[in-house]
Amino acid sequence: MSTTIFEPVHSGVLNLKNRIVMAPMTRARNADGIPNENNALYYRQRSGAGLIVTEGVAISDTAKGVLHIPGLYRKEQVEGWKLVTKAVHEEGTVIFAQLWHVGRVSHTSIQPEGKAPVAPSAIQASNSHAWGWNENGEEGFLICSPPRALETAEVAGIVKDFQQAAKNAIEAGFDGVELHGANGYLIEQFLNPYINTRTDQYGGSIENRSRFLLEAIDACIEAIGADKVAIRLTPYGGLHELPQYDEIEETYRYLAEELSKRKIAYIHLMDQKSRGSFALPEDFLVRFRSWFTGTMILAGGMNREKAETLTEAGTIDLAAFGEAFIANPDLVERLKNNWPLTPPDRSLHYGLTLNGYTDWKTYEEFIPEREK
Repeated sequence: MSTTIFEPVHSGVLNLKNRIVMAPMTRARNADGIPNENNALYYRQRSGAGLIVTEGVAISDTAKGVLHIPGLYRKEQVEGWKLVTKAVHEEGTVIFAQLWHVGRVSHTSIQPEGKAPVAPSAIQASNSHAWGWNENGEEGFLICSPPRALETAEVAGIVKDFQQAAKNAIEAGFDGVELHGANGYLIEQFLNPYINTRTDQYGGSIENRSRFLLEAIDACIEAIGADKVAIRLTPYGGLHELPQYDEIEETYRYLAEELSKRKIAYIHLMDQKSRGSFALPEDFLVRFRSWFTGTMILAGGMNREKAETLTEAGTIDLAAFGEAFIANPDLVERLKNNWPLTPPDRSLHYGLTLNGYTDWKTYEEFIPEREK
């Protein structure tokens, strides 16, 4: 019997009303880093999705690469997120927090005491941008600062930051956490041998380069349970200057098999072709599915036809939609009814105003205007 993206699915804590996922998207709406009623409204509006994964949430004050993002490392942040999880749960939707450390994709102006960002190795992302303060005190996109290589002993501290953020997420009412292991941020920086040139136990072989990722996963599992822990990955991704390398397929097979053993909630893959980077090779999803025995999500260039084709084939379990959810808070209903989508306005994606955040109309709200 074929599946459909509008039917419920049950897997561990993922008791979902449909197979549609709202993918994580940075919105930069929290000047103080504390979620509030506006954030709760934003996520409630989009709770037609079976699963929501929040925007990237900083796990510490050194984890940030963008101004005005929320965190999960202070008590008041935990209290703020309770507003969001309560709102989403009232709509019957499951919500995971995406735990984020940007590594070298940051700027000294948003690091504590203006210090250098940390990374596996002291290799600058010299053509990539963070969102910080310039020398005139004006905020905007800035070339990422040269990073400092983490000392071996410091890596365990970041693992503990992930673990504590996971604990804080459960306290805040989240159903689970998704570690951000994608898009050229810290976890993926460790995986890439051109960015990670370490000679200790975190560099060199595939097993060593994967060690930080698996240690962070294991620490979160220890804290909140495997069925509440997930990860986002971008195999073949090149965002933030991650070069392709010969062992990509072997690396992700190793990770898939290791994560299968741990019985985590899901793996969330993203095809970065939609972001102007490298596309997943043909049949890679099929191969990855043979390596990973758990729930799989795919994001990147998703539409209804692609989502239904891949879920009905059993290639993926859940289909994630990103940017379309911004301008279409009722995206699930629009997909179900084949209603047209409102195009996004990227000039409104970031910023501290509610314009372009909670003021997008549903399709039905447009009807009175069309009848005038």
